[in-house]
Amino acid sequence: MPSKRIRTPSRSSPNLVTWLSLALLVILLDQASKVAILGRFAYGDSVFVTSWFNLVRVHNTGAAFSFLADASGWQRWFFVGLGVGASALFTWMLKAHAGQKLFCFSVTMLLGGALGNVIDRLWHGYVVDFLQVHGSWLAPIFPGGHFPAFNLADSAITAGAIGMILDELLRVRRS
Repeated sequence: MPSKRIRTPSRSSPNLVTWLSLALLVILLDQASKVAILGRFAYGDSVFVTSWFNLVRVHNTGAAFSFLADASGWQRWFFVGLGVGASALFTWMLKAHAGQKLFCFSVTMLLGGALGNVIDRLWHGYVVDFLQVHGSWLAPIFPGGHFPAFNLADSAITAGAIGMILDELLRVRRS
């Protein structure tokens, strides 16, 4: 009977602990930045930084682009549950594919971002957003030319989504 060859990651390949540590770093940076904003800005405050970027303090009780923000409150627990469920799936994915660097980096960014925003929902009842890009070039799509405010967790989620798309395109190209 032929022996089965089991592929194991090399010692230089990141493992589950590495990926979870990176996710924890994303969470810590996200939460530290939000604590700094909450400590220095009143709700609605805005500081002009460049001709295309502001720091603001806004609260989002909904999801991306304030989806469901006007709901009666049930959305808080829905998004907490969704974030916790997605985080469990992401952790399983990291364990199952720990040697696939781009894939795991992307999943790690999704995990860190999801949990960063879950912490906000549990702690405050809303997500703290504070980064705002603006310009006349955005005016045809966004009122006043202001892209909706976001935070570091949202940036990590976006980086993770882009990485997942890139990983899939590279996988398809290899096969």
